[in-house]
Amino acid sequence: MAGTTPGQHQPPTLARLAELAGARIVGESPSALAAPVTAVDLDSTKLEPGALFAAVPGTRVHGASYAFDSPAGAILTDEDGLALLGQTDERRPILVVEDVRRVLGAVAAEVYGHPTRRMTVIGVTGTSGKTTTTYLLERGLMAAGHKVGLIGTTGTRIDGREVPTTLTTPEATTLQRLFKDMADDGITHVVMEVSSHALELGRVGAVEFDAAGFTNLSQDHLDFHPTMDDYFEAKALFFDPASAIRARRAVVCVDDEWGQTMARRAGDAMKVATRGQAGLGPEDVTARQLSQDATGAQRIALTRGERTLEVDLPLPGDFNIANAAVAVGLAAAVDVDLAAFTRGLEQVAVPGRMEAIAEGQDFTAVVDYAHKPAAVAAVLDTLRAQSGGGRVGIALGAGGDRDASKRAVMGAEAARRADLVIVTDDNPRTEEPAPIRAAVVAGAREVGSGAEIREIADRAEAIEALVAWARPGDTVVVTGKGHEIGQIVGSETRHFDDREEVRRALTERATQEKGQ
Repeated sequence: MAGTTPGQHQPPTLARLAELAGARIVGESPSALAAPVTAVDLDSTKLEPGALFAAVPGTRVHGASYAFDSPAGAILTDEDGLALLGQTDERRPILVVEDVRRVLGAVAAEVYGHPTRRMTVIGVTGTSGKTTTTYLLERGLMAAGHKVGLIGTTGTRIDGREVPTTLTTPEATTLQRLFKDMADDGITHVVMEVSSHALELGRVGAVEFDAAGFTNLSQDHLDFHPTMDDYFEAKALFFDPASAIRARRAVVCVDDEWGQTMARRAGDAMKVATRGQAGLGPEDVTARQLSQDATGAQRIALTRGERTLEVDLPLPGDFNIANAAVAVGLAAAVDVDLAAFTRGLEQVAVPGRMEAIAEGQDFTAVVDYAHKPAAVAAVLDTLRAQSGGGRVGIALGAGGDRDASKRAVMGAEAARRADLVIVTDDNPRTEEPAPIRAAVVAGAREVGSGAEIREIADRAEAIEALVAWARPGDTVVVTGKGHEIGQIVGSETRHFDDREEVRRALTERATQEKGQ
């Protein structure tokens, strides 16, 4: 918890780490086992002399293949890694475990001095809303006078300073090192997105969470989780009383059946609701809209017990009312002053999440990260509600090397709600783009809604066509990539920013109109 005064951290010995991991030691020597370990990493190129190299299986190559040329003082690996090392003249101590990732969190936490014990740590999980909820938490906590760290999809910030990362939830070694940097920098509260992959793969092992929030669950990541039930169970690791990584307090949005099931699983969760209040107690949180302006910004009422706070939330949509309510519930769970906290919510802006792009045009242009069926539906419902009778158009695609079953569903959800659907490439990765687009188009056409369906492979051309289609009072939205600044084609990442492309298309349209 925040406020804990750390003692002088003594780096653990290799023998201590072997004991902690339950490892079998190969090639041991008394001097090596007594040596202090000050760093651990999965990347052999980032190791300092004497560090511990965690060699895990990769999608193509086992990490042990890179061990021999690394400056590591010892190696943590599995039986397959040991077999590979046995083919070399490896003489350093090798710690052998059944599953490296399952012990890596505990090992990294020990190496870096269990930094989460020195801070209040809040995690947010769910299919949609994780990023927005963490941004709401960050702004609210800062307004309440706390020094805040943030870890998530859009990167990492330490008291407002950007720190580059590549995963929603970094690997355990990176994560624990980040926590140490934050704690050493005086951070009091950390808010972080916690993905189902992170929960399933042990990335957050040994992180001592003070509170965990659940936003919602809908179809996503079924390339990784075999079924929706499996997906739910991965999320439930954060809340189940029997789980080793369960947070001390649970805050669960119960607007849907998955949330209600999660609240029952958690047992003592603070419940958050924006749709009905049946069965809620005085510790629970409810939220409702009071008014909304033409931009979608809304005044909402947040109620806990007998206390109601009114907030001017600059984010549109019912889903953002729910995100704000989860943020308030989490703040309450860690004893933050709610009056000060909610003042911070009025200043929030989330990159690539319902981000309006304005270049003086007479219609609304928005970029959003929605890349799953329920999120596409929610975004379009929100934009339709605030369109004032104007038409709504969308450009969207689906990612390659990911859950293929959601592609047609995304097309269908778009066609049910939009007047124009332009299907384009997202991040095709190593798949051929055309079949991905075809699946989305097929789902859109099957609905038979009367929406105009177009297929434009080039994403920049698709955005240009979407902007050209708009008339005064219309709304257009580009979904799928949000804050991302790269498009992954094959193994190459090319610079591409939907926000830049929308601005370019708007500027070119304005120039053409002036020349007419």
